[in-house]
Amino acid sequence: MLIAVTGASGSIGKTAVPFLLNNKEHTCRLLLRDSKPNRKLVAKLKNRYSQNVEVIFGDVSDPVCCRKLVEDTDFVLHLAAVIPPKADHDEAVAWKTNLNGTENLVNAIIESGNTARLIFFSTVAVYGHRGEQHHWGRVGDPLMPSVFDAYGASKVRAERFILESELKHWIILRETGVLYDNLMMNNISDGLMFQTPVNVFIEWVTANDTARLLDGIISSPADPDFWNGIYNIGGGISCRQTGFETYDDGFKLIGGSAKKMFEPNWHNQRNFHCFWFSDSDILEERFHFRREGTKDFWDAFAKKHWIYSLGRLVPAGLLKSLLFHPLLKNSNAPRYWVESGNEARITAVYGSREKYDQIPGSWDQVDLVCEREGYEETKIHKAEYDLDHGYDESKPDAELELSDMQKAAAFRGGSVLSDSMQTGDLKTKLKWQCHNGHIFESSPYTILKAGHWCPVCCSPKEEWNYDELSKHIPFFAQIWYDTHEPEENYLYSIDETGQTSVRKVSEQ
Repeated sequence: MLIAVTGASGSIGKTAVPFLLNNKEHTCRLLLRDSKPNRKLVAKLKNRYSQNVEVIFGDVSDPVCCRKLVEDTDFVLHLAAVIPPKADHDEAVAWKTNLNGTENLVNAIIESGNTARLIFFSTVAVYGHRGEQHHWGRVGDPLMPSVFDAYGASKVRAERFILESELKHWIILRETGVLYDNLMMNNISDGLMFQTPVNVFIEWVTANDTARLLDGIISSPADPDFWNGIYNIGGGISCRQTGFETYDDGFKLIGGSAKKMFEPNWHNQRNFHCFWFSDSDILEERFHFRREGTKDFWDAFAKKHWIYSLGRLVPAGLLKSLLFHPLLKNSNAPRYWVESGNEARITAVYGSREKYDQIPGSWDQVDLVCEREGYEETKIHKAEYDLDHGYDESKPDAELELSDMQKAAAFRGGSVLSDSMQTGDLKTKLKWQCHNGHIFESSPYTILKAGHWCPVCCSPKEEWNYDELSKHIPFFAQIWYDTHEPEENYLYSIDETGQTSVRKVSEQ
C-alpha cells in the first residue's frame, strides 16, 4: 500500500505516520517543507523504517509537488494545514495552504487518472461557536466559522471543493480538539490560549487515538457506503469536558488550578468553536479506535513530562505572573483587544465593551457549568438536543425526494430551482437559490448532509455577516441567537493586512 501524506510534521502526522509504517506492507510518501526540523524528522523515520519512507521536499501550494506526491498512490492522507495561532497571525498563508493546497491536491489526483482515496482532515472549527443551549452537534449542522477565523473559513471552502469535485473516493473527517504530546508548551506561547471560553463544551480526542483511527481506515476493508461521506472525530464520553476543566487538568500537573492561574475576564465569552458530538460513535463502531480518555492522556503526559511537576515548587502567584501575565499582552489575546480598543474583536468576542465590563471579577461569582449539580448526566446525548436540519430526517436517504429538498431550502431561506430529482439520489447536483438571489449548483448531500449552503453568502473570507444572514436563514438563527442579540446587526470585515473592522449594517 502506497500512502501519500501531507502534514507529516504536524501534531497528528508525527503520531499517525509511525502507526502506518508499523505495518511493513505500507510505504508512506511524505510531502514536507524543506527545513532543518523536517530533515531531522525524515532521518529519524528512515532510520527506523528504511525503504518504506519516501520524501518529497516541497509544498502543497505547488501543483507540481502535488502531482509528484499522488502518482500511483493508493491513499492520499491530507493532514497539512496552517492552524491557529499561525493562521490568526497570517491569514494569507492559511488560505494558501488550507484552500489552494487542497485544490492542488484534488486536481492532481483527478488529473493523474488513478483511483487514490483521499482522506481529508477538516475541523470542528467549521461549525463555529455554540452556546450552552445547543452544546451538542453533528454532521449536517450549520457551518458558521467564527468571525475572523481564517482556519475554519478556509476549511469550509476546501470541503466544498472536494464535495463538488469529480473525485471517485474521498472522506472528510472533522476533528475536534486534539490532545497531543507538545500541547502544554504550544499553549503557553500565544494569546490563543485565552480564546477558549471556560463554559465551552469540548469533546477531545487524543493524537494516539486519531492515528489508530487512520490506521484502521487504511488497513481494514470498509463498507462501500463508508466512502464519500463526512464524519466527526471525537473521543466519546470520557473526553467530554468544558474549557474550564481542560485548563484545570493541565494546571494540576504543576500543582495549580484554573482559578489560581486565570482571572474570569481573560477569556472569550463567545466566537470560538467546539461542542460535544452526538455522532462521534459512528467511527468508533466501525474501527474501534478509542483507547484514551482525557484522564488517561494527562496521566501519561505527567509521567512522560515529569519536568512540569517542578512547577509545584513555585508559588502559584509567581507562575501566574511569569507565564500568563505576559501573554495577556500578546496580539492574539482577548485582553489585548480590550486594552488596545479593538472594537471589532471586542464586539465579536463579548458583544460590547459594556458586556465585557460586566464579567465577574471573582471566580465565586462565575456560574461554571462543570460545577452544577447533574453536570455529568448531561454527557449522555438525547435526540432532543439535536438541531433542526429542515427536513424529515426519519426518512431513509433512499426515500428523500424533491419535496424534502424544497423544505430544506426554505429552512435556509431559499428555494430549489430544479423541477425534478431522482428519489434517493443525493449526489447529482441540483440548482438552488439563496434569499439574496445567488444561484448555485450543489448536490443534496452537500446541502442536507454536510451543512453547506450558499457559496457566496455563507462562505466568509473578508466579511462575516451572520447577524444579517440569521434574520433570513432559520437554519442559522437557531444557534446564532443563543449568544447574539437580534439588534446587534453587525458586519465584520478583515483586510489583506489583517486589520479588522465592524459596523452596523444600517450604516452602510
